[in-house]
Amino acid sequence: MLKNKSYIGISLVILVFGIWAVPKIIASFNDNGIVKGDRLNVVTSKKESNLIKIGATPKFSLTDQNNNTITNADYDGKVYVLEFFFSTCPTICPRMNANLKEVQLQFKGVKNFGIASITINPKNDTVEVLKQHAAELEITDENWHFLTGDKDYIYEIANKGFNMYAAQNDNVNGGFEHSGLFALIDKNGTIRCRKDNFGNPILYYDGLEKAGIKALTEDIKLLLQE
Repeated sequence: MLKNKSYIGISLVILVFGIWAVPKIIASFNDNGIVKGDRLNVVTSKKESNLIKIGATPKFSLTDQNNNTITNADYDGKVYVLEFFFSTCPTICPRMNANLKEVQLQFKGVKNFGIASITINPKNDTVEVLKQHAAELEITDENWHFLTGDKDYIYEIANKGFNMYAAQNDNVNGGFEHSGLFALIDKNGTIRCRKDNFGNPILYYDGLEKAGIKALTEDIKLLLQE
């Protein structure tokens, strides 16, 4: 019962944060010159979905569980989901990764779909630790990369690049805190999302609740068709 109340509380925090943060995040992307009017109006011969284009993903270069250097360019031509997590997380990460595993299984064998899981505790989450973590989760898909690197660099990517909160906090359970959200990125490296019931872009997808995972799965299918 207490566990359920905890998840409800987390969901409410995410909802309130989203209402407050949506205008600020979109403004941040616009101020950085990421969203360009001509890009939003490009007409292609492929089937375009009605998903909102938020902006380009920040460039990144990190090391995965197989000790390979992985950059955002490795996802060119792929639809992918990106999260921030840490392997020793005692709260929301296990549920997030369980949900991501369900998503991955729905797209098993789809070569142009991938997942990027970036640790916010790289001091502990070395290549070896992430390899073991992937094994424990029974992740064998070559397009799911668990990524590590310099801590300050990762926090720059999270907080300024994606505007997805991540921080070290010794006063919270596990020592780190982050959003329970997933970013959805299209084949061109653009962050995409659907609108909520009020016509506003949701920006990121709830990684904890089934409704968020259902929406994410539906929108992955749309982007794969583009």
